[in-house]
Amino acid sequence: MLDGWRAASILSVLAGHLLPIGPSRWELNAAVAMSGMAIFFCLSGFLITQLLLQDQRIGAFLIRRLARILPLAWLAMGLLAVIPANRGLLLENLVFLANLPPVHLMEGGNHLWSLCVEVQFYVTVAVIVGLLGRRGLYLLPLLALAVTALRIAAGEPHSIVTWHRVDEILAGATLSLLVHRYRPGAVRLPVPGWSVLVLWVLLLGASHPAAGALLYARPYIAAAAVGVSLYASPGWFRTLLSSTPARYVAQISYALYVIHGVLGVTWLGGEEVGKVERYLRRPLLIGATFALAHVSTFQYESRWIALGKRLAGRPSGAPA
Repeated sequence: MLDGWRAASILSVLAGHLLPIGPSRWELNAAVAMSGMAIFFCLSGFLITQLLLQDQRIGAFLIRRLARILPLAWLAMGLLAVIPANRGLLLENLVFLANLPPVHLMEGGNHLWSLCVEVQFYVTVAVIVGLLGRRGLYLLPLLALAVTALRIAAGEPHSIVTWHRVDEILAGATLSLLVHRYRPGAVRLPVPGWSVLVLWVLLLGASHPAAGALLYARPYIAAAAVGVSLYASPGWFRTLLSSTPARYVAQISYALYVIHGVLGVTWLGGEEVGKVERYLRRPLLIGATFALAHVSTFQYESRWIALGKRLAGRPSGAPA
């Protein structure tokens, strides 16, 4: 079912970035995209923590994660480096520090700030587990609250700077620790199945630029929505999130995310023309994004992922 959440998150981001969602003054595009990003980050924190709960080999962890992230990200950055405005910005992007002030994101690569947050989280959690072992993971909920406190103190409800945004990943990590302790199936939540839909709507509201203080609760609402769905959700909801189309979109979600922004600075993006013509080109852009994401996922990224798994090896005693 987590694959379904991943599919919902990337479709929300794409819709927020590429489609007109109501009058611009309503700012629904920002709300939809931000809610999708919150779910995406939550799932990332959940997955990473699950992996490290099972296997604390830090070298193997970093090899697997970097083999997943770097090949497509570096290819995209290399292509964007040919744009004159991006000259001199490549190094900060390649080492995933471009989201830190002063920001040095590339034209066509503004959305790659999220990869910077991801990679910086990987390195940080690797250091924590390397020093403290598995028990170090139980610091992550405290770090989540600390980051949220920093956001509130700085008045940063939707920053791209890691120490003002990584609580969305850390909230997913906290959920992972709870699920590890209280397994779905062994525990029943005393909540109705439709509560997951209420939480999803609440997340959309907490992602709207005008949501005020509720914006600071966004990480935890996203984690609550995903968490409640694991324990109590309608049958049709589980079927939808576990469907073949949802699993497929989840598989190519990373490539969809990286590629859609890069294509946005091409003719398909239509930034040089009026709004009407720009949106007339959107079906072509979306079609090209899905086609390239399919090829990238199954013909390019899969080879690097397989190599990373071979280099990382298996934990001692694990079955072949």
